[in-house]
Amino acid sequence: MIDAEALADTLNRDGYAVHPLLDAETCRRLAELYDADAPFRKRIVMEQHAYGRGEYKYFAYPLPPEVAALRHALYAPLAGIANAWRRALGQPDDFPDSLDDFLARCHAAGQTRPTPLLLRYGKDGFNCLHQDLYGDLAFPLQATILLSDPERDFTGGEFLLVEQRPRAQSKAEIVPLRQGDAVVFPVRERPVRGTRGHYRTIMRHGVSRILSGQRHTMGIIFHDAA
Repeated sequence: MIDAEALADTLNRDGYAVHPLLDAETCRRLAELYDADAPFRKRIVMEQHAYGRGEYKYFAYPLPPEVAALRHALYAPLAGIANAWRRALGQPDDFPDSLDDFLARCHAAGQTRPTPLLLRYGKDGFNCLHQDLYGDLAFPLQATILLSDPERDFTGGEFLLVEQRPRAQSKAEIVPLRQGDAVVFPVRERPVRGTRGHYRTIMRHGVSRILSGQRHTMGIIFHDAA
C-alpha cells in the first residue's frame, strides 16, 4: 500500500520518490510478456528515431489485468498530489479521483491509445533524456518499474533525472533502483517552493548506458495518446 502523504513529501523534497512495489516473480512474469505480440499495439526501435539504443512496446487495450490494476492503484494517490501541485501554481484542481474518469476525458479529446509500455535494453543500450507527452492532456506524474535485477541481469543502466531550474544550471540525479522498485517522477514539470512562492522547474528522464546484460522496465503513464 502506498502512503500518499509520505509520497507527496518525498516528491516535493526530491522531485521523485522510490517505492518497492512488485516481487521478483511478478517482475519476471511481466518482463516475459515482451516476447509476445498479442498484448501490444506498437513496437518502437529507439535507434530509428534517435531516442537512444533499445526498444519498447506499447500495450494495447484491454491492458493485461496486472498492468491495468497497477495503473489504477498508482493513479489514486497521485491524483491528490497532482491537484496539490496545481494549487501551488495558482491553478484550480483539474484531476478527478478516478482513473476511468480521467481517461474518459482523454478519449473525448481524441487521446484514445494506451500508453503503458515495456522497455528492453541490451548491452550499450541507453535512453536519451525526454518527456512522455502524447497530446494536449497530460497527467503530471508517471512511474517506471524496474523488472530486472541489477545485481544479476545487467550492469550500468541507471535511471536518470535532470531538472532544469530557472536562471540556474540544471541539476542531474542518478536514482538507484532495485528489482520491483517503482520510481514516481514528473512528466514535464513540478512546483518548487522559493522565497517568493512556488516556481516551475522542467524535468526530463532517461537511462544511462547498459554495460552488460539485459534490462527490462515497465512505464506507467496515465494519459492516453492522440
